[in-house]
Amino acid sequence: MEIGRPHLHHRVTGSTNSDARELAAAGAPSGALVTSEEQTAGRGRQGRPWSTPAGSALAYSFVLRREVVPPTTLPLQVGVAVCEAVEDLGVGRALLKWPNDVWIDGRKCAGVLVESRPQDGWAVAGIGLNLSIAPDEFPPELRGRATSIGQGADVGSAIASLNLAIARRLELPFEETLAEMSERDALKGRSVRWEGGSGTAAGIDREGNLLVESPVGCLTALNAGEVHLEL
Repeated sequence: MEIGRPHLHHRVTGSTNSDARELAAAGAPSGALVTSEEQTAGRGRQGRPWSTPAGSALAYSFVLRREVVPPTTLPLQVGVAVCEAVEDLGVGRALLKWPNDVWIDGRKCAGVLVESRPQDGWAVAGIGLNLSIAPDEFPPELRGRATSIGQGADVGSAIASLNLAIARRLELPFEETLAEMSERDALKGRSVRWEGGSGTAAGIDREGNLLVESPVGCLTALNAGEVHLEL
């Protein structure tokens, strides 16, 4: 498949995911892309605001039809592709914190939000990527926890790298993405906690769920929710 045909680019918009959902509802094909250099109403998982400051970050959302990829595996496929695109832009090793955060040196540089309408046969995958936000420009609650690709990153190069990496990754069997995810899993082997308990992250299963092993050796598969590293 090809990402970016058609491609609508904004200097500023409310939310690229909202724009892409409108395109999907109107019949846009798989690969239809909306990007923006600034968002005024961006959001992440759990409805949290996602800041996209003008000129120093990228909001990127595209449409997928049901026949291309199951929405249950889409967050991991896109997340791994974002890691690959970030590295293509000259950054060191990028890791993926299940289910949707891309980390560089233990700090978040990107996030993925998938919204699907299975009854209508489409999904929208949105990416927020920090390009050149200075450490003191992050909101106080994110300082020390968020990072950017670097001052040399530009919007055009980021879009091109994402287009290629995502198109390539979506054409590969999911088993190959699972293998790559195993190498990029920021949680594997680490102590984690979630609303229902705590344990040791033990990898990702074939459905894209996070496996957590309890202290007595029982495995739990998590398919949603917040997972935090134990300090």
